[in-house]
Amino acid sequence: MTEFSSILSTTNIRGAYRSSQELTSSPAAAEAPAKGESFADVLSEAASKAVKNVRESEAVAQKGLTGEVGAQRVVEATLELESTVKVMISMRDKVVEAYQEVLRMPI
Repeated sequence: MTEFSSILSTTNIRGAYRSSQELTSSPAAAEAPAKGESFADVLSEAASKAVKNVRESEAVAQKGLTGEVGAQRVVEATLELESTVKVMISMRDKVVEAYQEVLRMPI
């Protein structure tokens, strides 16, 4: 039986560790909610960012139809829009699921 450490190379392990450290120091980590911020505030901010992203993507698509923006930018905006919609649908499903779970709790 082979040892687990012999399967993985040390270089790959160090590279993965460095990548994980970069994730925690990324700008997304800086956007973490403040301690005094409520869940409703965080949810509201996420929704407003999603709406802003949708509007920007639609504007880029309109500019693409008139020829002001290239096809590459339209595709990028469409992909951003798609990922935003998927995340928002997932968030909505989780909120509804949590609400239903609270309703099922005995009093």
